[in-house]
Amino acid sequence: MKLLNARLIDGKGELFERVDIELEGSHFDRISPSTEHASSDSANHQMSNIIDLEGKTVIPGLFNCHIHLAINPFVRLEDDSREPVSYRVLCAVKRAEAMLKAGITTARDLGGQDYSEMAVKRVINENLFPGPRLLVSGKVLTMTGGHGYWIGIEVDGNDEVRKAARLNLKMGADCIKMMATGGVMTPGVDPNNESLLEEELRAGFEEAHKAGKITASHAQGTSGIKNAIRAGVRTIEHGVYLDDEAVQMMVERGTFFVPTLAAPMQILEAGEEKGVPKYMVDKSMMVFEFHQRSVQMAYKAGVKIACGNDGGTPFNPQEDIYTEMRLLGEAGMSNMEVISAATSVSATAMKLDKVVGTVEAGKFADFVVLNGDPLINLSTIKTPHMVWKEGQRFL
Repeated sequence: MKLLNARLIDGKGELFERVDIELEGSHFDRISPSTEHASSDSANHQMSNIIDLEGKTVIPGLFNCHIHLAINPFVRLEDDSREPVSYRVLCAVKRAEAMLKAGITTARDLGGQDYSEMAVKRVINENLFPGPRLLVSGKVLTMTGGHGYWIGIEVDGNDEVRKAARLNLKMGADCIKMMATGGVMTPGVDPNNESLLEEELRAGFEEAHKAGKITASHAQGTSGIKNAIRAGVRTIEHGVYLDDEAVQMMVERGTFFVPTLAAPMQILEAGEEKGVPKYMVDKSMMVFEFHQRSVQMAYKAGVKIACGNDGGTPFNPQEDIYTEMRLLGEAGMSNMEVISAATSVSATAMKLDKVVGTVEAGKFADFVVLNGDPLINLSTIKTPHMVWKEGQRFL
């Protein structure tokens, strides 16, 4: 397969005005400056495995580093949690397809229900249904009564943490996620408050590291963020109340930051009028300005920012990575930096940078073709012209 005359944003911050991209099976084979191609050949391109991308822009396949695939963002949590697992799996399969068609070729689930997301990962890997490459974490680990207890495993003390982490790994987890603080969506907990202790966080992360897996921490309050960083977490999720010390710790230790700015914003935009519980609206309002300020601080200090929208939270669909990208831009990042955040930086955060995240020879042919120029107008990402994953076209 040859793609001719493409404008390429490679994911590493480089722009190439006119290149030819050659695929060999599931991988990129060669990217080279375009030669002259007679326009009269265009009609025959599709017939001969040649596609002319004149006037279009190619970017790497996008990442969504924080989703909850089994959660319906348009249904009250109480109602959604009562649905049978079989129904949840079928709905999650459809959401996965929607994500892929939106240009998301890799995603990380950071809190499933009854391990249903692992079934979705399996059917995608077996080519039974289309969807992004999935990393899954199983059930979140939280203290008794802590944030997310309704989809997680409640653990108290190092031994319980280790056993729960090992259970998730046994079930096929690619990542261990632990709750360092309270959060917005659990009633009766404060995002500022610490949850699992630093030593408990360390115990769970050690189990992940022993198994060669990555780690993530829901961490909104300042002290909980620092606990998670000291405990060795790879990605801080949300990071609402960063301070200078926390930011410097992230820079020095190479900790990645997945802000999920879209989650509280979507709650506030929907509001109680659309059925969002008052406690969620109130807490989202409480964190909103601090959250934006923290992302700006982290960006200016050079923290590595990856891209995830917390898809599955109220009115925040898993496939809508554009809103998160737009909000990162509003926090100060250039469009090129935002695209890198959603591609190469996210790939590195997920430890997948050797196989995906950029358009270059030898990597999986995951890429999105856009009708416009996202460096001028980022919203072109909302409506992809084509989506390819591992050399296969899905849109």
